[in-house]
Amino acid sequence: MIKQIHDPQTFKQKALLWASTFTSACYLDSNGFNDPYSKFDTLIAAGVKEELTANSGNAFDKLSSFRKINSGWITGFLGYDLKNEVEQLSSGNADGLHFPDLYFFVPQYILILKGNEVEIIADDAEGVLKAIESQLILPTQTSAVKIQTRFSRADYLSTANKIKEHIARGDIYVTNFCQEFFADDAMIDPMNAFLHLNEISPNPFTSFFKWNDNYILCASPERFLAKRGNKLISQPIKGTAKRGQTIDEDESIKQELRNHAKELQENVMIVDLVRNDLTRSAKQGTVKTEELFGIHTFNQVHQMISTIVCEMQDGISPIEAIKNTFPMGSMTGAPKISAMSLMEQYERSKRGVYSGAIGYFSPDDDFDFNVVIRSLLYNRAEKYLSFHTGSAITYHADPEKEYEECLLKAKAIMQVLK
Repeated sequence: MIKQIHDPQTFKQKALLWASTFTSACYLDSNGFNDPYSKFDTLIAAGVKEELTANSGNAFDKLSSFRKINSGWITGFLGYDLKNEVEQLSSGNADGLHFPDLYFFVPQYILILKGNEVEIIADDAEGVLKAIESQLILPTQTSAVKIQTRFSRADYLSTANKIKEHIARGDIYVTNFCQEFFADDAMIDPMNAFLHLNEISPNPFTSFFKWNDNYILCASPERFLAKRGNKLISQPIKGTAKRGQTIDEDESIKQELRNHAKELQENVMIVDLVRNDLTRSAKQGTVKTEELFGIHTFNQVHQMISTIVCEMQDGISPIEAIKNTFPMGSMTGAPKISAMSLMEQYERSKRGVYSGAIGYFSPDDDFDFNVVIRSLLYNRAEKYLSFHTGSAITYHADPEKEYEECLLKAKAIMQVLK
């Protein structure tokens, strides 16, 4: 059923409130950003027909089997620690969230919003529409949460300098060093927290994901990997700058980012890594950089984004294409395996869904997955709340500035939890 809607923004909010009443729900929102590769403005999946929960070991094989049986819409998430299945790696750091490494579900209900139209895919589409329209939007309220850190400022600076020693020795060229902010005995309303986060920091790969008592509240600006027909698209972000207070200051900061040697260096290193990852799935000679060092502006920050594409080899399945590039280079470093191994040594908490991906497979076998960054994760049953931030450490990195960048990336979530 396709219906015209008068106020898409209000409808989306009511539809999200409705979807959140189910044990599993996935809400993907582009927040009005103009993206040539998006198929819709918003996708909402709710209710479970079939589901798959898996941990690192043979999770991708299980997903392949699940996909063969369920060829329509499926939505889900991939955790960063699937790296241990892709490469000979391990994860031994603290984990307060206890999310699975992989979860996908076949939804009972699908809503697809484009402009002023919504398509409802359900046995009782009229009933779904009535249930959504009856939702009451209440003022957003959030509870203050006492945030703790795994690293003090001094700890972070000391560790960043140790990582730079590895770079000076040639062990790695660049890495993404991440730290966790967390709260024990935290009680929040995930829906209110998400609505507040999306109000403060609307981004093109925003998502709200619910699985039982586990929540991912994601304000991501980054696409990991999409498939459109025979084309794969990856858009790594490397390079971050704060927003200015005035139009002139904002433009000056953008120009500084565009010409900043360290930011350009880290971006091009990750572009090379992504190009290399894509060759595993690409027809020979088809890997291309469509945009290099593009400056994109969001509410909280300016970002440097590059776009790399290729044509898929015959015989490569969509899930193989994802596995061939996972985890995304922007969250690992280069060389990829060495960087991941070192970060396991120097980081103090398991990344889990952070640095992973949320997305969907559609009936035509296309897919689109984001990078789970700028995200609040919450286990309501265990009252544990967590969010990570990271920044790129290179030979020329200034640890003080990298620490400030971590705080800048955490700013929107910190505002939500005040």
